[in-house]
Amino acid sequence: MHWQILIALVAGTLFAIYLPSYVQWIGWMGDLFLRLLKMVIIPLIVSSIITGVAGIGTPESLGRLGLKTLSFYLVTSLLAILLGLTLVNLIKPGVGADLSFAETLDTLPAADQSLGRLLLDSVPENIFRSLADGNMLPIIFFSILFGYFTNLTSTAHQQVIRRFFDSVYEVIMKITMAIIRLTPYGVFAIIATVISKYAGNGAGLAQIFSRMGLYMLTVLLALFIHTFFTLHAVMWVTKRVNPIKHFRNMSTPLLTAFSTSSSSATLPLTMEAVEQKDGVSSRISSFTLPLGATVNMNGTALYECIAVIFIAQAYGIDLTVGQQFIVVMTALLAAIGSAGIPMAGLVMMAIVLKAVGLPLEGIGLVLAVDRILDMFRTAVNVYGDTCAAAVIAKSEGEKLNV
Repeated sequence: MHWQILIALVAGTLFAIYLPSYVQWIGWMGDLFLRLLKMVIIPLIVSSIITGVAGIGTPESLGRLGLKTLSFYLVTSLLAILLGLTLVNLIKPGVGADLSFAETLDTLPAADQSLGRLLLDSVPENIFRSLADGNMLPIIFFSILFGYFTNLTSTAHQQVIRRFFDSVYEVIMKITMAIIRLTPYGVFAIIATVISKYAGNGAGLAQIFSRMGLYMLTVLLALFIHTFFTLHAVMWVTKRVNPIKHFRNMSTPLLTAFSTSSSSATLPLTMEAVEQKDGVSSRISSFTLPLGATVNMNGTALYECIAVIFIAQAYGIDLTVGQQFIVVMTALLAAIGSAGIPMAGLVMMAIVLKAVGLPLEGIGLVLAVDRILDMFRTAVNVYGDTCAAAVIAKSEGEKLNV
């Protein structure tokens, strides 16, 4: 499958470059693929979390697993942000940046929501509205509660509930496996659509790369170091998980995440790869991966930190150590709090900019290359989730293939 996806990536790029006028005729394939993936996300999350949490058993076991999962996500996100902060201060990509290059935003993201408000909104007032709107944090919160309290009911009721959601999960995974076969076609159409937006304007593209090249290089270097050094070191040092084998096993979800720029849309493929190739039990994967797809944004948190310092450098504003510490902590909390919000990346950036008193219009500076960098940071987000699943499974005494 990963070879098919790689061929689709190359073919889609060539198609967009040499036949840009025909891209409009294949765009529907990418839209259909994303719709099919999104169709199974919520039933998959609800059924997998409820069966996972109910299967964990005692409150002590759930508490231990929850603490391990959240600790891994917080520590790796913090390491990612600190790495981004270090590189952006060393390379200084924003010094002397051309402010006239900034794109204008039609509407600025809603940065008036406090982090406390965002986190409070993870508790649903109406779970059916959350399900209809696709708000992931409230859905995950309710599913965890439902699974937890399932264990406190009578044995007869537990068996009925578990059997029902086990069956739902089994059916959804069958549907998912059928959708996965369409991945190369979807990736081909999505990449062709994205590339065609740039292919017709070679001079404009060269100008973007010449003016934003150092900024892009800083972000990509940070993402590369975090993936291949930080995450791999954490995996090997903590539980002796073989990072090379694991990385190879995750090729299909990583290429899909890169193409779609969506952690949630990639979730069905991520769960399949972690369970089938790494050998992680569904008990672990059904808890850590849906949670990670929503709240664990290593790549995005790192990107936000670099982007905010870049904007400060471009405007000639020298942030103090205290202000940079606020950037680190706000980026960490915003990564969790803004999950499920449309344009989550821009909302996160607006929150961080507001926290240190930088102009929100600065977002326009990074918009030109945001879509390209979004592909890379989403792949890192997904990879961070899979690393967590493997490490936590090993810590729970499971025998893995890595």
